[in-house]
Amino acid sequence: MSNKTLENLMAAFAGESQANRKYLAYAKKAEAEGNKNAAKLFRAAADAETLHAHKHFEVAGKVKSTKENLEDAVNGETHEYKEMYPEFLEVAKEEGNKEAIKTFNFALKAEEVHAQLYKEALENVDSQEEVTYYLCPVCGNIEKGIPGKCFICGVPGEKFIKY
Repeated sequence: MSNKTLENLMAAFAGESQANRKYLAYAKKAEAEGNKNAAKLFRAAADAETLHAHKHFEVAGKVKSTKENLEDAVNGETHEYKEMYPEFLEVAKEEGNKEAIKTFNFALKAEEVHAQLYKEALENVDSQEEVTYYLCPVCGNIEKGIPGKCFICGVPGEKFIKY
């Protein structure tokens, strides 16, 4: 595959991925405003964008074995909590943007947890033992059991979503 086609596939993947997240945010807002039809359309379009993104990523050769995918996930999450979010936090602090500081802090701490969970999954990639995960709906923290409250943002454990 040519370098330009690979670049285009990855740019398309990024664009479709962002469109998915954006449309889901729009759907949430439309629902809050009582506009069910717009919310449904945004959700359908978000799912369509996901289909496109997955296919572009696959054709680019980026979906590999589970072990390789876990290694990639560890590297990505580690980059985010060690390099990306600390830099973003510095800028937000310099600019005095309290909401950005809060969201970057939540993400930084959650990404560190994600990296550790991916490392554990990689170490146990051949295990058939089922694991249940719980997601904090506010900060994105993931736990293997329901906590009393989220250690990152303080949300009560009963609000966590089971996977």
